[in-house]
Amino acid sequence: MKEAEIRRLLAANLLCVFSVILTAVVPPFFWDGFTVLGTHLAWLCICSGGVGSLNVILHLVLKPNLSPKRSSFAHKISRFLKCCIYFFMSCILFHAIIVLYGAPLIESVTETFLLAVLLSTFTTLQCLCMLGPNIPAWIRVFSKNGATSIWESSLQITAMGSVLGAWFGAFPIPLDWDRPWQVWPISCSLGATFGYTTGLIIAPLWIHWNRKQLTYKSR
Repeated sequence: MKEAEIRRLLAANLLCVFSVILTAVVPPFFWDGFTVLGTHLAWLCICSGGVGSLNVILHLVLKPNLSPKRSSFAHKISRFLKCCIYFFMSCILFHAIIVLYGAPLIESVTETFLLAVLLSTFTTLQCLCMLGPNIPAWIRVFSKNGATSIWESSLQITAMGSVLGAWFGAFPIPLDWDRPWQVWPISCSLGATFGYTTGLIIAPLWIHWNRKQLTYKSR
């Protein structure tokens, strides 16, 4: 396992962390009254768009899972459309799961869907960038010892961190503290963001410390 590849992963992940921070500190310069809590729905849109765009750009530049086969323009268009459909389906699926876990079915539909978009950005979009619309590859990566590269190991950690962060973020909502951040879905989206950024930082460090034990077999 090359140290240079781990450093590339660390640099890419730190850029993603920096992009999350920018979504909170830059908009107030152009939008009076903008705050992560006060205008949370707007922040959800900005964070999803900003982080998603950077992920796409990073994967186009770094090409961590570049296939040696050349594909036609028609194939690339078909792949892009499939990715868009898969991302939308992921948003619907996350929305349904969040409702099944207790979110309002009729009320706060916009809030719930934007949380689903954020979770899809932190998880599904990364899978689409790295693996494409290939469900068997997704299943392989998230199975035990299924990763074939440090990028896929990082994908495992950040995706799980995002989902667990959103889940833990739901715990304070029913408590009678009457805090502004307990309004749906602020604590869940902040938990997902914290889990995502924590995963981005932990992943390259964990891979570096365990690089002698990690063996990746090509499939």
